[in-house]
Amino acid sequence: MRTGQLDWDKLRVFKAVADLGSMNAAASKLSESSPTISRKVDELERLLNARLFDRSTRGVLLTQAGRTALRHVNVMYDAAEAIYLEVSDHDRPIEGPISIATGDGLGPYWIAPRIPKFHLENSKVELQLDIVEHSPDIVAGEADIAITYRKPDRHDTIGRSLGTLHYMFFASREYINTYGEPRSLFEMHDHRCIFHQNYVEQIENWAPKSAELRQIIDFALLTNSGTAIVQSCANGGGVAVMPSYIALMDTRLVPLDLPEIAPIQFWLTYTERVRRLARGQLVLDWIRSLFDPQTVPWFRSGFIHPNRLDEDLSLLDSTPCL
Repeated sequence: MRTGQLDWDKLRVFKAVADLGSMNAAASKLSESSPTISRKVDELERLLNARLFDRSTRGVLLTQAGRTALRHVNVMYDAAEAIYLEVSDHDRPIEGPISIATGDGLGPYWIAPRIPKFHLENSKVELQLDIVEHSPDIVAGEADIAITYRKPDRHDTIGRSLGTLHYMFFASREYINTYGEPRSLFEMHDHRCIFHQNYVEQIENWAPKSAELRQIIDFALLTNSGTAIVQSCANGGGVAVMPSYIALMDTRLVPLDLPEIAPIQFWLTYTERVRRLARGQLVLDWIRSLFDPQTVPWFRSGFIHPNRLDEDLSLLDSTPCL
């Protein structure tokens, strides 16, 4: 038998029956009659000289030959979808919607300020920036692209390391002038502290001395809002734990001369379907550029203290980045 004899329509019917486990269900999905579906499956089996299904009153089950055939048909479907995604509208400007899901720190404070420049060059791409508390199910379509704090372990999801957040202490000049500046972690019991609720839940993952840290810190404010943390700290509300890049965002925030207390790695996650979309690849490349360790020091694997930026950069530039 030559491959030219294979009929794509019969393969399409075979896949529908295999996926649904029923001739009648496949007929309903494909808007064809049940006898037509059965006939096309019979013709495919004769062409392949193999029984693809075991039939019973309860439906159909794939045989070993059927499972082998389905594996190859799925590859053909993926290739057909790739042709459509990569070739369709190839000569037209890149346009259409892409949704990005991220937390309430990186989303509002790092990505959102850079969207206007993106749209100057890509005016037809419609960005949707969703601020979420939990990682969305991108396979189910809850987002096209997500920035997550755990590497995805699903086979149908792609995860690429995007950078590291370095958490440290900040206070306002007003607070420091009134209450003084802590010189070590163990002086924190004398100060009002501002924490994100997620930090408290994850504190065991932060530092070797996390147990001591939990005991000595009194929380003046716990909140699930990054904006609330920034505004409270900037207005003298206490000593806040925030990522180091926040030093660039608000000059009212003073980075305290203390070591970082937690490096947290984050990941760019997406599906192959999104990567194949022209607008999907465009947005993925843009997001990577926002965290490029060669040009953006705050998200490198090595901690750079904002108060010693030039000194720390000269040291880190001689070591490998992410």
